[in-house]
Amino acid sequence: MPPVPVVPRPLNAAEQAVLEHLLAGDFPGAPELRSQLEQAEVIATWTPDSVSVDLRVLAAERRAPLAAGLVPVDAQVLDERGEYVGELLVWVEDGGVLAGLEYAWVTDEMPTALPPVERIRRTPGP
Repeated sequence: MPPVPVVPRPLNAAEQAVLEHLLAGDFPGAPELRSQLEQAEVIATWTPDSVSVDLRVLAAERRAPLAAGLVPVDAQVLDERGEYVGELLVWVEDGGVLAGLEYAWVTDEMPTALPPVERIRRTPGP
């Protein structure tokens, strides 16, 4: 299913908090990606009710030294009992610019909101 375009808008508080948390690690490209958050906006959702979004950075003055694909961060989402219920993925486009935030879940029901950062276990990836 193709993304659902939306009127471009700034990151909401949950998106901002999650991205700040995921990009807080020390990995190649992290400082550059963090610098892009202020200029990032949401341009689409992945489905009508999805919390996964496509991003556009209006003026990326600093680009991450990363190829198109996933940012090297492992971000597991845990429920209130500490059980694994999904993961968060940050995508970049070629040229090291933020391109998306994905919430991949393993539960029966699609999440209706991004998790609070307290429920995200983040470790730098490979």
